[in-house]
Amino acid sequence: MAKSGAIRKTEAVEHAPRRERIGVRAAELDRLIHERVRLGIVSALAVNDALTFNELKALLKTTDGNLSVHARKLEEAQYVTCSKSFEGRVPKTEYRLTAAGRRALERYLDHMEALIRATRQG
Repeated sequence: MAKSGAIRKTEAVEHAPRRERIGVRAAELDRLIHERVRLGIVSALAVNDALTFNELKALLKTTDGNLSVHARKLEEAQYVTCSKSFEGRVPKTEYRLTAAGRRALERYLDHMEALIRATRQG
């Protein structure tokens, strides 16, 4: 029963006026990734095996506190992993993108591409 409801929703979206379709697609974006700093984190980690806290901070031009809060949200969602170690006496925090994070980014990019196509068709 739930499946047919999902089909009806999809059909309704496809037959809705173009403006409504774009709005529905935009509403489907992963809000966790859509925020600028978090999108920057997952995008940077998608093309690097790992990045340190300081590398991400410099790359994204953000503050310690801002990066820390956004990285923690991604960690709680299991989109990134965080490992802490020491190099000599200096603490080192390193982030890696998880398989779930990579899938979430791919879904996000697919949605954005669909929005761009729909917008350009108008």
